[in-house]
Amino acid sequence: MEQPSPIDFYFDPISPYGYLASTQIESLAARYGRRVEWRPVLLSVTVLQVMGLKPVPATPLKGDYSRRDKNRLARLLGVPMCEPRHPDVSPIRALRAFLWLKQRDAAQAAAFARSLCARLWARGENISATEDVLDEAARLGLDVEAMRAGMESPEIKTLLREEVDRAVAAGVFGVPFFIVDGEPFWGVDRLWMLEHWLKYQSWDPKP
Repeated sequence: MEQPSPIDFYFDPISPYGYLASTQIESLAARYGRRVEWRPVLLSVTVLQVMGLKPVPATPLKGDYSRRDKNRLARLLGVPMCEPRHPDVSPIRALRAFLWLKQRDAAQAAAFARSLCARLWARGENISATEDVLDEAARLGLDVEAMRAGMESPEIKTLLREEVDRAVAAGVFGVPFFIVDGEPFWGVDRLWMLEHWLKYQSWDPKP
């Protein structure tokens, strides 16, 4: 029997909304027999370079709204959320480490991605430096020294660039972003639409 297509989940750990989605997507997918394919993307490319926009926190009016919105969404979802404590966070090393691990064990890589998101947004700890990333890997019992070498390899650096290019080509412009059965969804506040599609395979109202 042919397996249903996975849900492509595009994430960047610097996004609070990406973090919120990371706490929900696996359980949602499991309810409908779907697998989640975690895919990295860089907001610094999609938002700043491709679309030419400012980051949401730096956008007048919208920035103030998002700071309030993320906290109330976190309360509704029952997950912790803290204010950012590290300006200019970079996800580059974290995503390289994720890709290196994904080549070896996709399930471990997904758990690692969730942990990285939570490190920043639930515990307020940095993810920018190599040692930050490896500290999180150590918390999960991963091979820290192998990861240290792997995340700095030319192969992985190239792979991250290619993954971002593929995301842009697929129409991904923000996070969280989901694509399943050719249907795109943007935002943690569209999880209800994603669930409707998974349940009914239709855009007609609920029968």
